[in-house]
Amino acid sequence: MVRGLLGKIAGRSLSVAGKWQNQQLRRLNIHEYQGAELMSKHGINVPKGVTVGSVDEVRKALRDVFANQSEVVVKSQILAGGRGLGTFKSGLQGGVHIVKADQVEDIAGKMLGNILVTKQTGSQGKVVSKVYLCEKLSLVNEMYFAITLDRKSAGPLIIACKKGGTSIEDLAEQHPELIIKVPIDVFTGITDEDAAKVVDGLSPKVADRNGCIEQVKKLYELFCKCDCTMLEINPIAETSDKQLVAADAKLNFDDNAAFRQKEVFALRDPTQEDPREVTAAKADLNYIGLDGEIGCMVNGAGLAMATMDIIKLHGGTPANFLDVGGNASEGQVVEAFKILTSDEKVKAILVNIFGGIMKCDVIASGIVNAAKQVKRLALIFFFLWIYCLVS
Repeated sequence: MVRGLLGKIAGRSLSVAGKWQNQQLRRLNIHEYQGAELMSKHGINVPKGVTVGSVDEVRKALRDVFANQSEVVVKSQILAGGRGLGTFKSGLQGGVHIVKADQVEDIAGKMLGNILVTKQTGSQGKVVSKVYLCEKLSLVNEMYFAITLDRKSAGPLIIACKKGGTSIEDLAEQHPELIIKVPIDVFTGITDEDAAKVVDGLSPKVADRNGCIEQVKKLYELFCKCDCTMLEINPIAETSDKQLVAADAKLNFDDNAAFRQKEVFALRDPTQEDPREVTAAKADLNYIGLDGEIGCMVNGAGLAMATMDIIKLHGGTPANFLDVGGNASEGQVVEAFKILTSDEKVKAILVNIFGGIMKCDVIASGIVNAAKQVKRLALIFFFLWIYCLVS
């Protein structure tokens, strides 16, 4: 589960200096209901569910889909973890509720259009525009399953644990012996032996072993076919009818594969993203907003992170991570300044450019034009530092 700031920066900001670098390396994140629909298309067992965006749609779903259900699971949909323990600014506790069928409309109505704050959203929270209504399954065992990319094995890595439904980070710290890792040869693909090792790590109590092996293989197939960078199910569970079911769904996708995963990337929800990051993405800039007062415009992910470290070392706080890359145009530089100055907290801007991979006259021209176009730039102190290594 990659959720920390460093993981976010490293995962979304790696770039290769030079003319041919791909500057935009953000990772697509989709909602739980979208992930469940994608899994179902690939033959993976998921609970029956319906997504609703209004109280009228809630009534229709209860009538058409959950008419015979005494209880329904009501899940708020935002692109952040910790929903179950989150708090709405309206005062409602928890973004996930299991309620009686006659209470669904009331709970869903209190979620829709309101702001949910979790440990991952920050104090500003995120607006709940969709609610996912799911059948309540009779679960007899909850486990953890994930597939991610592993540098050490240079390929996909499947992580499994026989205990799930809780924080995997805490579990890994307290009981590391419960977590098993199975690297998959990217050329061979997943074998029956690999899948069996994963199932042994999950230690299902009632589900058919061969059926579980097939489900693991289908999950790996989904991971590869859809160019995922992470697939996490917490919990993956056993039901009383001896089925292995993905009771949750978190999937991230490689933006480099957008050209061949058009159906997947059509699922992107920009309303759940930082507007500045959306604007930066359109301009082919790598931008991540932070909480400091010193804006940074740098070229190269490594230099950008080092610049942020230097600011922090000397008592400042960086307002952002912004990598313009090695082939930025004058227009992109101007757009970068517009994004930086859109943050009202920014009091100063540090421009730190390595001239070895970026034309310095382009940066200079961009600064001059930005000063003409961005009125607020005149109120902000900025320091320009350009250097070049000469052999």
